[in-house]
Formats: sequence, C-alpha cells, structure tokens
Amino acid sequence: MNEKVVEILVYIMKEIRSTDQGMGKLDLLSEELVQKGYTENEISSAFSWLFDRIKDNFDELLANTGPTLPSSFRVLHDVEKMIITPEAYGYLIQLKELGLLDATETEAIIDRALMLGTSRVTLEDMKAIVASSLFNPEGLFDNSGQTSDNFFQIH
Repeated sequence: MNEKVVEILVYIMKEIRSTDQGMGKLDLLSEELVQKGYTENEISSAFSWLFDRIKDNFDELLANTGPTLPSSFRVLHDVEKMIITPEAYGYLIQLKELGLLDATETEAIIDRALMLGTSRVTLEDMKAIVASSLFNPEGLFDNSGQTSDNFFQIH
C-alpha cells in the first residue's frame, strides 16, 4: 500500500506545481485519484503524510517550482551506478525535485539500496525502498543499531 501512497504523492505534487491554484483544487485531485483506481484510504494517507510533512514549510515547498532546486546535485559513484539502475535513480531525482525527499533522505535511500545485497536495484526495488523510508524511516535499524530483517523483506 505504501508504494501506491508514494505514487499519489508524486501525482499531487506534480499537479500542485503545474497549476497556479496550488492547494485550491485538492478536492478535484482527490476525485481524479479515485477515478484512477486509488482507494480513499490510500488517498487519505497521502494527504495526511503531505500535510504533516509540509505544515511548517509549505510556502518554501511550493516556491521551488523550477526544474531544479538551488542546491547541490548528487552524482552516483561508479559502484553505485553498477547497482542502481538509471530508472531507479531517475525516480529518486524526481522525488527530490518534487520536494518529497531532501538531500539527507536521498542519501539514506541510496545507502539502503546498496545494503540490499542484490546485483541490481530496479525501479520497483527503489519504489519499495522509498515507501519504506518515507513511512517508516526508523525501520532500517533495530534498537541495537543492527540492520533490521524486516527491511530486507521487501523483495
């Protein structure tokens, strides 16, 4: 379910940034999402996450509507390029540019992707990692600081 919520978040942020209405058409967005096949629970979860996340910096989030944010650009190391597919990394860039991830979260997600121990991290793998990170950011490590077995059950 969390992956569908991330899909909804991407859709909402694209729509908000592509119009001058900003948050004025949320009811229409909700109706469009229902028509696309998302459940009311998934839509509600996405809006709840979005409102919790941006309640203090909403104006700043919407102000960054250009193609890139005025910050540094993360380039993958050669080893990371061998493991993370271009599509998976492109997805991360998209989420960062939409304001759903910051630089620290992006870096943590790249680290999590590398810790999977697979030869390639695909777009679907990355979507699962992102969903896990956004909705359970502490889920990677247990209380002892060791890698949590629950995180690696996304495959």
